[in-house]
Amino acid sequence: MQLRKDEEAAKRNDDDELRMLAQKIASCQTIWTQVWHGAGSGPATNPLLALVQEEHQRNFSLWHEEDKARAPNASDTEIATVKRSIDKFNQQRNDLIEKLDEHLYRALQELKVSPPAGAPWNSETPGSVIDRLSILSLKVFHMREQTERLDATKEHIQKSRERLKVLLAQHGDLTAALQLLFDDLFAARKQMKIYRQYKMYNDPDANPAIYGAKK
Repeated sequence: MQLRKDEEAAKRNDDDELRMLAQKIASCQTIWTQVWHGAGSGPATNPLLALVQEEHQRNFSLWHEEDKARAPNASDTEIATVKRSIDKFNQQRNDLIEKLDEHLYRALQELKVSPPAGAPWNSETPGSVIDRLSILSLKVFHMREQTERLDATKEHIQKSRERLKVLLAQHGDLTAALQLLFDDLFAARKQMKIYRQYKMYNDPDANPAIYGAKK
């Protein structure tokens, strides 16, 4: 009898964690963004959150490399170096989106979640939504910075505050949408599909500028 109670309690805990999974992911991304602009952060221990953290780190690096590429005093050599870094981080980011989807797909299989034949699927995978949440958390952080500048005009501060409100609303809406997707997937109301990015420009066998140069 006690074993059954323990199993039921464990299931309730799992259900509670699942109902809050999207909010947990969004909160972690927000915290990591704040910490990485300071002293750094240790790795996440939860396997899913570890992948979320790694993917978010690539977006964090991409954001700041993109800033460098647009610096008006950057030399052609510096821009070329930054462009290669952007390509590398972007490829890693796309690989990690697929790894997030693969992790969730395996979790559904392990739980023996079996959607009925003909169950719909989402045009956007959970990994892609998590990526969009990651980028939004960066936008929120940097837009909030703009609202706190002491060297900016009142017009700029006001405009930044209005934009921050929009970004926060988008972040909340997307977090809720991700949770709905999780709910549908784990309740077998939707089926999970993994979509591949196939970034041909980074593939030496698919980019003519690369394989053509070898010839």
